[in-house]
Amino acid sequence: MTTLMIQGTTSDAGKSAVVTGLCRYLYRQGIRVAPFKPQNMALNSVVTQDGGEIGRSQAVQARAAGLEPHTDMNPILLKPQTDQGAQVIVHGHALSTMEAKDYHAYKKRAMQAVLESYHRLNALYDVIIVEGAGSPAEINLRENDIANMGFAEQVNCPVLLVGDINRGGVFAQLVGTLELISDSEAGRIRGFIINQFRGDISLLSGGLDWLAEYAGKPVLGVLPFLHDLHLEAEDALNNEQLGDDSVIRLKVIVPVLPRISNHTDFDPLRQHPQLDFQFVSVQSPIPSADLIILPGSKSVADDLAFLQDNGWAEHLSHHLRYGGKVMGVCGGFQMLGQTIKDPKRVESSTKCAHGLGLFALQTTLAEQKTLSNVTGYFRHEDVPVSGYEIHAGISEGAALSHPAFVIDGKPEGAISEDGQILGTYLHGVFESSGACQALMSWAGLGNAEQIDYAALREQGIDRLADAIEQSFDKTQLQGLIPELTPKLRNKP
Repeated sequence: MTTLMIQGTTSDAGKSAVVTGLCRYLYRQGIRVAPFKPQNMALNSVVTQDGGEIGRSQAVQARAAGLEPHTDMNPILLKPQTDQGAQVIVHGHALSTMEAKDYHAYKKRAMQAVLESYHRLNALYDVIIVEGAGSPAEINLRENDIANMGFAEQVNCPVLLVGDINRGGVFAQLVGTLELISDSEAGRIRGFIINQFRGDISLLSGGLDWLAEYAGKPVLGVLPFLHDLHLEAEDALNNEQLGDDSVIRLKVIVPVLPRISNHTDFDPLRQHPQLDFQFVSVQSPIPSADLIILPGSKSVADDLAFLQDNGWAEHLSHHLRYGGKVMGVCGGFQMLGQTIKDPKRVESSTKCAHGLGLFALQTTLAEQKTLSNVTGYFRHEDVPVSGYEIHAGISEGAALSHPAFVIDGKPEGAISEDGQILGTYLHGVFESSGACQALMSWAGLGNAEQIDYAALREQGIDRLADAIEQSFDKTQLQGLIPELTPKLRNKP
């Protein structure tokens, strides 16, 4: 079996994109390939087919490989709750919340979980494409490392190093990384990938030749900057959107909470040509909008207090008074209620927080999460919807007697009697074309179009695979992935 690891010079250098593109490229060749990320720190997650929780980027990579997401593809997921602590999720289920120093001590046990998952995948697939995390040259994190070279050395796999030329200083990124890791780790790096190049490639050739000679390692490929590429983010926010500025559009805003989670819920809205969508800083002046959506949060009580301290409660009241619509998703739904109780301090030290009071709803946080993939329909227009639930809250109250959805045959969420406020625990609700269209109609968009979000996602994955096929040195790639050789030899 072949294992190849993709590491980066920095966070957001392009590791996720390269792994996604490679998975799709290999899948096209008929190779059984699976993605793997030993440790991921992200607040964007999904529910897997085996009922666990993994980082969203690994779910996208699984789709690129023609697979359903599985917890073995991301055995350790860290979901930050404070600047110094995170919820530690092992094999898809929350273990505990740890401070950074406690997790550092736990890493040896975490490596055991990582290797268990890796060996299970290795028994099922021909090729494993592994994504590193951050940079292997982060000196303070190298002891007991499980995310980068520590894993690569444990399983004895080769590494390709990605640098982002669009950031500037790509040669310093690549050479500097080699200088800061050990000789054995540097020897494990078999080549470089330069990501997001714009312009005439001939102008880069001198630098590529210098790099190969200086480092003694080849450049396997220079990936072009792909304009308007849509790929669901691992964690970073992206405010770019498509759309014709001449079109009169519905204005939608989402406040960026300190612990915002699953902001990829709103990717279909960013892509919608009839929407003027914007993530806004909680502390910035609040722009006018037709629809305000409160997103999910990994620390609901703390993020709620941050909203209240920055005048959002008063703004929401004013917004509703003048006919605007408000929606809450997961943690945002909980905030719309009257109280959020956390007696066991699952998320924060706040045992009881007063909500925005827009729904007659009380929520109590429990230690056991709800993790499920679900289907149903939106009651407002009786259109089908699918998505997933990831939450620790259990909500009760009169507001639930007016459900917004029916999910797996049961009422879910709430919609106010005047139709201005809607709440749901359902993540991914906008990915269902009919439900997204109906929700935007509810929000006030006349003649709302349907967009095929699944097709947009597939298009982005295919563009990455195309770029790899056109840009990579096939001989070098075959040397790292021998399974490619007979497949390519038989191609016309």
